[in-house]
Amino acid sequence: MADNRTEEPGFDPNDETYGAADLASILPKSEFPAHERAPRLAYAAIHDELLLDGNARQNLATFCQTWEEPEVHRLMDECIDKNMVDKDEYPQTAEIEARCVRMLADLWNAPEGPATGTSTTGSSEAAMLGGLAMKRRWEAKRKADGKPTDKPNLITGPVQICWHKFTRYWDIEHREIPMENGRLLMTPEEVLKLCDENTIGVVPTLGVTFTGEYEPVKAVSDALDDLQARTGLDIPIHVDGASGGFLAPFCAPELEWDFRLPRVKSINASGHKFGLSPLGVGWVLWREEQDLPEQMVFWVNYLGGNMRDIALNFSRPGGQVVCQYYNFLRLGRDGYRKVHEACYRSAKYLADELEKSGLVDVMFDGDMKRGIPAVSWKLKEGLKTNYTLFDLADRLRARGWQVPAYTLPANCQDQAIQRILVRNGVSIDMCSLLIEDIKAAVEYFKAHPIVNPLTSDEASGFHH
Repeated sequence: MADNRTEEPGFDPNDETYGAADLASILPKSEFPAHERAPRLAYAAIHDELLLDGNARQNLATFCQTWEEPEVHRLMDECIDKNMVDKDEYPQTAEIEARCVRMLADLWNAPEGPATGTSTTGSSEAAMLGGLAMKRRWEAKRKADGKPTDKPNLITGPVQICWHKFTRYWDIEHREIPMENGRLLMTPEEVLKLCDENTIGVVPTLGVTFTGEYEPVKAVSDALDDLQARTGLDIPIHVDGASGGFLAPFCAPELEWDFRLPRVKSINASGHKFGLSPLGVGWVLWREEQDLPEQMVFWVNYLGGNMRDIALNFSRPGGQVVCQYYNFLRLGRDGYRKVHEACYRSAKYLADELEKSGLVDVMFDGDMKRGIPAVSWKLKEGLKTNYTLFDLADRLRARGWQVPAYTLPANCQDQAIQRILVRNGVSIDMCSLLIEDIKAAVEYFKAHPIVNPLTSDEASGFHH
């Protein structure tokens, strides 16, 4: 008998789904299955397991898009078999990627000339490419000056994990500015304290992961201009615009953070965050062609043509890039502004209601001139409670909400905060339901006092 479940006794293609023999046993979890399964039954089994995931729309921890228009779903289906890197086989998809790069160069005020950049699988890969270009440029200059290249360092504020990965993977000293009481961001003064001849660059974040605020890119740039005038040290800036890169151009256009500042040599951003594309697309752009070291560019001829390749990954889906272009066409500057302003309105509503509750101190209220549409808070100073923010996060999960609680990085490890990220689709009505559930959770704690409040180690864990 062939190894085919359809030939086994008892199999009937007309069986009702849950009356079928295929679903009469526990699914394989370790051993590779021996037999085929009917497609609809395999689908039903996996579909049911996925019900145990959280509802993505109620996930207020993620920066990533959780709602897309029907046309985006259709385009994703049509592009499921397109490899973004195979530009010879899929020339129109490659052209669409190039259009997006040119449009982003325009959006981020790059100088006249060829737009230099690429799509990536996400902002982390884009950040690593931007960081690697800084390292290669620094190495080339040091070698030209006859100086050693064995001790590079990178200066950041409190950053997302991708920058820790970058500095570890590429053997770079990470000089991360710690948070202090009353200062949760990079400042020009703190940057200058850490600069030396081995600094490959400075990375301000346009929307710090922990609180949502923008770091002062222009002030840091001005300080580095002054440092160069005094010492000759010419230290470039790479802006981590993972979130803010698709927000500030529409909602804070007067903010100078991009290629308007000559010291900004590269920018990364997430298309699948406030770029409104489906998960996994990021972008990295360089100010001018000369800012991308030639040694980072590969020419590949074995997919059918001599193709330029920059990104780390060599097989990437094309659908997300196509959908990015769809969003650019569909929304334009006015449409992006409308979508994002709706998010900021929801954030303001949340911040106002949380303040009115008297339970918390709001640390960032989602002001569109100062940061991304996020709200972060801590328990009110002096308020006696029998619960922690970790207990509150845990209780809200009973209603399906994922509202992360976590401790801040050095030197504020003892401060627990909670944060909501307001994305497209998080309406004011949804926010009102969340506020009611927060109040109900607090009333529950009053009626059922917690003897041993959860700590950050015991909580179900939110990881950046």
